[in-house]
Amino acid sequence: MQMPKTLLIPNGEKVQGTFSREELNARLAKLRRHMAENDVQAVLFTSYHNINYYSDFVYCRFGRDYGLVVTQEDYTTVTANIDGGQPYRRNQLGDNVVYTDWQKDNFFYAVKQLIRDEGKVGVEFDHMSLQNLDKMKTILPSVQFVDIAEPTMKMRMVKSAEEIEVIKHGAAVADIGGAAIRDAIAVGVPEYEVALAGTQAMVREIAARFPHGELMDTWVWFQSGINTDGAHNPVTSRRIEAGDILSMNTFPMIAGYYTALERTLFSEHASDRHLELWEINCKVHRRGLELIRPGARCCDIAAELNEIFLQHDVLQYRTFGYGHSFGTLSHYYGREAGLELREDIDTVLEPGMVVSMEPMLMLPEGKAGAGGYREHDILVVGEDGAENITKYPFGPEHNIIKG
Repeated sequence: MQMPKTLLIPNGEKVQGTFSREELNARLAKLRRHMAENDVQAVLFTSYHNINYYSDFVYCRFGRDYGLVVTQEDYTTVTANIDGGQPYRRNQLGDNVVYTDWQKDNFFYAVKQLIRDEGKVGVEFDHMSLQNLDKMKTILPSVQFVDIAEPTMKMRMVKSAEEIEVIKHGAAVADIGGAAIRDAIAVGVPEYEVALAGTQAMVREIAARFPHGELMDTWVWFQSGINTDGAHNPVTSRRIEAGDILSMNTFPMIAGYYTALERTLFSEHASDRHLELWEINCKVHRRGLELIRPGARCCDIAAELNEIFLQHDVLQYRTFGYGHSFGTLSHYYGREAGLELREDIDTVLEPGMVVSMEPMLMLPEGKAGAGGYREHDILVVGEDGAENITKYPFGPEHNIIKG
């Protein structure tokens, strides 16, 4: 029996999308203007973030390839047979082609049917592997491949009103997760139990706010003691002890859109040196919140905050940049690298951008005040200033948790 290379699976009705058709069409129109201005006849997206941004579909890779082909006339997601009709139901604007596993490289066979072998084709240089690029060159030998990742990153950096509304919902959900975590903290409770309380609260809240949405990827990192030294350290079975430094990190995911709340806390009490370091980090955090405004350069914000840490002789314990952009991203995909509050980024903040302020200090074991200190708020840049959409309080007066 000869099994097909591709299929169409229009199974069921289209679902209610996260964004309006007008919103998605506006994103496509901006992309197509760029294509026309640069003589790009087609674009093949392969990343989670761009496929999600342009189609409202977050794929589950499991070692398979996924794509979205955009031309001036057509718009088609390319998905694996294992997903059935779900990608079709999510794709609000265009078609969906399914490739099968019955023959090797059927993904590339499907792509070849959608792109002419001529001119320029945009692909994401920061995502497509060398192996897959070689396969693309084999199936489309006359094409000149050009980078589409950086131009689309710049398009995504300024959020629409609909995006900002989703992000605001996410920030509110993150605060709810934080409250659940705070209530679960007690001496003797393992990290994973605290994390579960926060995750469950957020998933339930997202389901209530977005009843037509998919529930996936929401998570919590809750760290205690030595485990606070890394911002992305996983949850463990370590039990909270009195005097522990704690790190709360809530991450609601709504349709591939990431938001976050991060706070330093202590169990029962904190030493004088811990309090001193915590207050220094909070001082930097407060000043950082003031500096985020239209017209400010990312590098200038970082430089001024560095001076505060330097005055207190702790700059050497700073861990990473002071903040980053928000939108369609997650711990396993996405990143708008051009909008990070770092010394090497000269991007100027403008209305519609959404960024975090998140200073972190980390002192290793053996030093007084050892541990990781981190606060994190999300700000929406407006015409005259910035709106802080994170409401959970920070600092010693709020976050020393008594049993």
